[in-house]
Amino acid sequence: MVSPSLLSADFSDLRSACEMINNSTAQWLHIDVMDGQFVPNISFGFPVMEAVSRYCHKPLDVHLMIVHPEKYVERFVDAGAYSVGFHLEAVEYPRPILDLIRNKGAKTCLTINPDIEVERLYPYLKDVDMVLLMSVFAGYGGQKFIEDTYEKLDKVKAEIVRQGLSTLIEIDGGVNLENAPKLYAHGADVLVAGSTVFKAKDPIETIRLLQKS
Repeated sequence: MVSPSLLSADFSDLRSACEMINNSTAQWLHIDVMDGQFVPNISFGFPVMEAVSRYCHKPLDVHLMIVHPEKYVERFVDAGAYSVGFHLEAVEYPRPILDLIRNKGAKTCLTINPDIEVERLYPYLKDVDMVLLMSVFAGYGGQKFIEDTYEKLDKVKAEIVRQGLSTLIEIDGGVNLENAPKLYAHGADVLVAGSTVFKAKDPIETIRLLQKS
């Protein structure tokens, strides 16, 4: 599965970006929400989410890079989110927040940055629909892929199998046509691709190639 990241789209023409996604084979559209506190940048808020949800016919895969996600997860579901993910390292008690998301009818996702041990995810694998492993540090687009992501991916996939779960694994950061096949081979289910898709001469064909990797 491929979830192109809207963060790399032309912000002056997000409607056209949504229409491109609608016409592509992309399964989801990835929405990066930044608050200027958990990460240095600020990105999308509720008005943009609501506008995107009107024009994009694909499920919105929302990644919250914010502090206190418990204050906002329900509003993001109301604004059109299909799934809502937040960072494990941003909260003290993840399970009540996961319950808030699930009770609103959305899919749940737990995320970690590259400097967080993947073992911290293991107690929550049965409680989430998906885990997101950042393959760059959250907060900026266009970063170089961190190579030890493959080892972390192997570990998480093995633990999911060991627990007999169907939890999806999403990878976000530096994904391109070269590393996509290896990521799938190591157990990734969903690839987030920003610049690779939106800066391509033919984004729709690039999405197709990422899926065929």
